[in-house]
Amino acid sequence: MMNKPKVFGIAGWKNSGKTGLAVRLVEEFTRRGYSISTIKHAHHDFDIDKVGADSYRHRQAGAHEVTIVSGTRYAIMHELRGAPEPSFEEILSRLAPCDLVLIEGYKREQIPKIEARRLEAANREPLAPSDPFISAIAADHPVAEAFLPVFDLNDTSAIADFIAAIVELPAK
Repeated sequence: MMNKPKVFGIAGWKNSGKTGLAVRLVEEFTRRGYSISTIKHAHHDFDIDKVGADSYRHRQAGAHEVTIVSGTRYAIMHELRGAPEPSFEEILSRLAPCDLVLIEGYKREQIPKIEARRLEAANREPLAPSDPFISAIAADHPVAEAFLPVFDLNDTSAIADFIAAIVELPAK
């Protein structure tokens, strides 16, 4: 049986700083020598193809999966074509082995996560009080809740140290 990867999530409302934090954490963990993968959940239709590109034309023609391969990278796009969205576990099982998978979004998933908060967020209602899987808060403003560790949203190194301890990443 394959070992499940170590996962840690970044939860928050729209414009709460999730993507910026995720990018900085990938850079920090990579700098430390870890292999990092990411999963981002989108609550809307999205497209990574450009209209008119060959892969776009294949997908528009009805292909179930379209794989683009070059000497630099490959990507697989999978069209659901009316099927239900795959579960978090199903998506996780498709990733190649790595040291840590950072999850952006999936705020209701039962995984350890940090809540990102910014004053400019679309919704400023705290998630932590109702989510026992949130183990810390990263904010760009003072936070009143004293029951969890609170980090400056831009203190990437301290947040990475915290995540490494929570998921028990081996030293590199």
